[in-house]
Amino acid sequence: MWLVRLALRRPLSVAVMALLMLVLGALSFAFMNVDIFPSIDLPVVMVVWNYPGLSAVDVERRMVIISERAYSTTVNGIEHIESQSINGLGLLKVYFQPDADIGAAIAQINAVSETILTILPRGTQPPQIISYNAANVPVAQLNVFSD
Repeated sequence: MWLVRLALRRPLSVAVMALLMLVLGALSFAFMNVDIFPSIDLPVVMVVWNYPGLSAVDVERRMVIISERAYSTTVNGIEHIESQSINGLGLLKVYFQPDADIGAAIAQINAVSETILTILPRGTQPPQIISYNAANVPVAQLNVFSD
């Protein structure tokens, strides 16, 4: 109630304050940086192991668990690792600390992957190593399937 009384007693002050807020709002809007595709650095690397014909359980036991242990003990700056095993595919998402050097991390993952190839099932190919960035992360994902 006191605000209404103040506005009625001093209408010029209220008008000047409203005009000042309008001008400052317009100025701040004019100088605000807006980007359609802002530069977002996602410290995530996807490692894809491929071995056709191997069941999901065998992929997990013989490839994914070994890879997780090797990466977590030798690669610097790892925050956590998520993995998924599908028939013939082992997918590992390696999340890094926000200040991690992704180039060095990819080099370390590549070196460790080449090293553990000797203990993985015979015929295993080197993994695909994919670095995420804002350009290759989908905005929406649609899955379509039928019976």
